[in-house]
Amino acid sequence: MTDSIAPTPLADATLDEIRAALAPLIAANAGFDGWGDDARDLAADSAEVDRDVARLAFPGGAVDMVEAWFAHIDHAMVQSLPAERLATMKIRDKITALVEARLAETAPDREALRRALALLALPQNAARGVKLGWHAADVMWRAAGDVATDYNHYTKRAMLAAVYAATVTVFLDDESDGYADTRAFLARRIAGIMQFEKAKAKLLGRTELRPSLSRFIGRLRYPAV
Repeated sequence: MTDSIAPTPLADATLDEIRAALAPLIAANAGFDGWGDDARDLAADSAEVDRDVARLAFPGGAVDMVEAWFAHIDHAMVQSLPAERLATMKIRDKITALVEARLAETAPDREALRRALALLALPQNAARGVKLGWHAADVMWRAAGDVATDYNHYTKRAMLAAVYAATVTVFLDDESDGYADTRAFLARRIAGIMQFEKAKAKLLGRTELRPSLSRFIGRLRYPAV
């Protein structure tokens, strides 16, 4: 009697599950082979996934692969900093820790990240790149406990997306011990955000105390009786 062959872990997986499983494997190859068919096929082979099925999991090609990898990084970042740990931190420390955790997840595949950013910088992919940058900032702010729904929701994410993009630029070429240069750069940028938020809060406070012209005119037209 022949021994039965155990099914591979992804034998009955959905395309979304295959996409998530292959994303970090593709990134590991993309540093050498670029974000293309070769990296995807090698990842499929190592995971014992049919190459045609792997191709179906990424219908948008290379950009879909990058997006799946970024989603994997977001998940790993949040897992590394559980809510109960973040709850003990000040907001500045939360954002710093989240950015550093996200960079730490990409550190083993820095060349893949460099190639991914170059891909997203192409004119045909620019809008997708902006969307992914915004999403990364949104995930970090939500993990930090931000629940703003007014214009603060957008300004916070726009600023963090810009800070993160600038920090990644430093990170890609940082050869200092423990990425000390990147950490110092990030600390300065986070300090800038905090100063801006304090200044904005003061300005809004003064604005709220300022008499409303429309209410004043309304009272002239309809005096209280």
